[in-house]
Amino acid sequence: MRLRALVVATAALVLSSGLIATPAHAASPTATFGKAQDWGSGYSGEYRITNSGTTTMSGWTVEFDLPAGSSVGSSWDATMVRTGNHYAFTNRPWNGNLAPNASAVFGWVNSGSGTPLNCKLNGGPCAGGGDTEAPTVPARLRVTGATATTIGLAWDASTDNSGVAPRYDVVRDVNPPVSVTGTTYTATGLAARTTYSFKVRACDGSGNCSGYGPSVPGVTTGDPPPPPGLTHAPYVDMGSWPTPDLAAMAAASGLKGFTLGFVTAQGGTCKASWFQAYDPDTAWAKDRIDSLRAAGGDVKISFGGAAHTELAQACTDANALYNEYNQVVTTYGLKHIDLDIEGGAVADTASVNRRSQVLARLQQTHPTLKVSLTLPVLPEGLTPQGLNVVRSARDAGVNVDVVNVMAMDYYRNVDYGDAAVQAAQSTFAQLRTLYPAKTDAQLWKMVGVTPMLGENDDHYIYNQADARQLVTFARSVQLGVLAFWDVTRDRNACTGPLWQCTNVPQTPYEFSRIFASYLG
Repeated sequence: MRLRALVVATAALVLSSGLIATPAHAASPTATFGKAQDWGSGYSGEYRITNSGTTTMSGWTVEFDLPAGSSVGSSWDATMVRTGNHYAFTNRPWNGNLAPNASAVFGWVNSGSGTPLNCKLNGGPCAGGGDTEAPTVPARLRVTGATATTIGLAWDASTDNSGVAPRYDVVRDVNPPVSVTGTTYTATGLAARTTYSFKVRACDGSGNCSGYGPSVPGVTTGDPPPPPGLTHAPYVDMGSWPTPDLAAMAAASGLKGFTLGFVTAQGGTCKASWFQAYDPDTAWAKDRIDSLRAAGGDVKISFGGAAHTELAQACTDANALYNEYNQVVTTYGLKHIDLDIEGGAVADTASVNRRSQVLARLQQTHPTLKVSLTLPVLPEGLTPQGLNVVRSARDAGVNVDVVNVMAMDYYRNVDYGDAAVQAAQSTFAQLRTLYPAKTDAQLWKMVGVTPMLGENDDHYIYNQADARQLVTFARSVQLGVLAFWDVTRDRNACTGPLWQCTNVPQTPYEFSRIFASYLG
C-alpha cells in the first residue's frame, strides 16, 4: 500500500509541474561520537544515541571497531561485549527506551588515540537513513520445557516490510538481550527450582526493533537450592559504646546476620586485636554472638577496615599470619569471614599475595569456611588494585564466596541509588572475565553490595528510596549478599557526627528493616 501511494503522488507531481520529486527517507536513529577529554595517549569517548524517528525506540546496540593499538578500558551506562578489536555496547535496562527526539549517552575510557571505525546502530549506519519500519511484535511467547538448569522457549514469527525474517532479542530478567535467528531459544546455566522472567522482541536488518511482547515466567525443575547463607549481613561497629547487643539488634531490626568489625593488628604487630582494645584469644563478645546464634542468626568477622593495620600487612611470615586468622576462626566457631581491604592495603602487592596464600590454606583446614573480599568500588567497577586482590585470591586457590563492593563515597554528583546498582552490574561484568567458567547465576551470587546509610563522608545522600531500589535489584538478579555501614548509625536515627548518625530523617532501624527483607 505504501508503494502504491508513492507512485500516485509522484505521478500527480509530474502532471502538475513537469518535475519528478525524489522522496526523502524518513528520519531514523543516529549515534554520534565525541570526546569528553583527550590526553594524547588516550581519551574519554562517548556516543550519543538520538531517536530522530516518530515512534519510541525500544533498545539500542552500538557497534564499532578500534584500530590496532587502541582498546576500551572501563565503560559506563552500557553493557560491553568485546570480540578482538570489535566492540558492541547495549543499553542498560534504564536507558534503552527512547521517545522521539530523546537521547541516551554511554562512554568509555580509551587506551590509545585511535577512534571508532565502521559504526553501526542496531545493525544500520550510525548516521541514520534507510528503512525505518520495525517488524511486528512476536506473539505467543511460551515455555516449551524445563530441566533443573534450562528453560526452553518458543514464539510465533514476526513479519517485516523487508520480506526477510527478522532476528529476535530474548531478555531474561534484567540481563542483556541474547540474539537468535529462529523462533526458539533455550536458556541455560539456571538454578534449580527457580522462577525466571522472559520477554522477546524482533529486529530487522536495518536495526529497527519492535517493542517487547508480554513477559512470561518459567520455572526450572529439580531440587530447590540449598538454604541461603548470610544473604544480608550489615556491618556492626563493635567498638561503639555500649558494646552492641547483637540479639537485641536482631529482634528490633528483623536482621538475622551481621558483619562484625574490625579485627586488626595490635599496634602494627603480628597479633590480632579487636579495634586495638580486646584480644580475640579471650573470646571477647562471644557471648553476644552465641545469643544471636541461639535466636537463629549468625555472624561473619571482618579483618581490616579503614583504620589501623590489616594482619596481612603486619605479619610478614605466612605461618604467623595463618595462626592469627585460624585462632579467630576457631575461637568463634566461624562459618564466614570477611577481609575488608582498603586504603594502602589494596595496593600492597606483597601483603595481598601473602593473604591469598594463607586464606587458601585456611580453607584447607576449614573446608566449609566462606570468604568474602570487601573492596572499594566506583560506578564503573572495581579499581585495578581491587581487581588484583580478587585475581590473586583466585590464582592462589581461594574459593571466594563474595566480592563485596563498598558502594559509597564516590565524591561525584551522581544519584547514589543508581550508582550502587551500576557498581554491582560493573563488578559482575569484571567477575565474568575473571571466572569465565561460571554461569551468570553463579557470578551474581558472588556479588555483594555495601552502601553507607544516609549522609556519606563526601556529604552525598543514600536514602530509604535508594535502599528499596537496591533490594529490588538484588531480588531480580539474586545477589550474593546485601550489607551497609552500619547498624549502630541506623539504630540511633539521629543528626550529628557521621560515626554515630545517618543525618537523614528516619525511624530507628528503618534501613535495617528494608535490607532484612532480602533473603536471596
